[in-house]
Amino acid sequence: MVAAAPLRVAFFGTPAFAVPTLDALLASRHAVAGVVTQPDRPRGRGQKVSDAPVKVRALEAGLPILQPPTLRDEAFLTTFRHWQADIGVVAAYGKILTDATLAVPRLGMVNVHASLLPRYRGAAPVHRAVIAGEHETGVTIMRVVKALDAGAMLAKVTQPIGDDDTSDQVEASLASLGAPLLVATLDRLAEGGVVETPQDESAATYAHRITKEDGAIDWNRSARDVHNLVRGLYPWPHAYSYLDGDRLIIWKTSYEIAGTHPPPGTIVAARGDLWTVAAADGVVHLRQVQVEGRRPVPVRDFLAGHPVRVGSAFTPR
Repeated sequence: MVAAAPLRVAFFGTPAFAVPTLDALLASRHAVAGVVTQPDRPRGRGQKVSDAPVKVRALEAGLPILQPPTLRDEAFLTTFRHWQADIGVVAAYGKILTDATLAVPRLGMVNVHASLLPRYRGAAPVHRAVIAGEHETGVTIMRVVKALDAGAMLAKVTQPIGDDDTSDQVEASLASLGAPLLVATLDRLAEGGVVETPQDESAATYAHRITKEDGAIDWNRSARDVHNLVRGLYPWPHAYSYLDGDRLIIWKTSYEIAGTHPPPGTIVAARGDLWTVAAADGVVHLRQVQVEGRRPVPVRDFLAGHPVRVGSAFTPR
């Protein structure tokens, strides 16, 4: 049997999550016609303008790069059409695609989405799954349609989420899982052997974009909920609470269920490596914390320089 002809692929992506997929495409029999990525923006603590990870990789590979401020730009659309792509691949590009863009590749466009659709459509599927305490997640290869993350599903792969996994760990693992799945899906598309399964709209959930305000800890929640918030918002924007009027950023925690405990938010112990705070059904052990404007430190280092009184409490403000 003669293998189907390789596809010309237009790749849309921006952050580190998308790089393994781009690498997999470059190593495949398919040809990357060019890369569309977000315009350069200030990044990091110094807010210096720098290239995003996909742009860095595209430059290394010598690929054509487009960074349109808007996908409605006619100059962008003209160049995009000249690439003569058979299919578009989207991996965390960061913008909603226009109808005009979707219409260009002859086989349409597919997306590498970091959840088991129809759950966790939207901008922050990994963070929201970790915060919710999900035990399983995965990657879905789906058709890109005008409605957000609502297209037919072409392939899925699953993976467990450990009790202490942070969102960056889960995201990196999903990026590695999704890359070969995408290439295998393109192979089947080229051969005409892909089954497209509609999503169950009744089971859809939405993963809202993460903001700094999401990090406020409600100690009236369960100890596990607080722990899940901390690891779900690691490495950004982090969970936080207020002690004596000062905001303390919580980097790492563990937890345990306890039969009896003081009111939620109360500090139960604060000595050496042990800093324990009551939650609704147990206690949360703080492991690494940060005073605003300073570096994160283990609790032993923090407590050595900041005496904390047992019986005092964290507050919403």
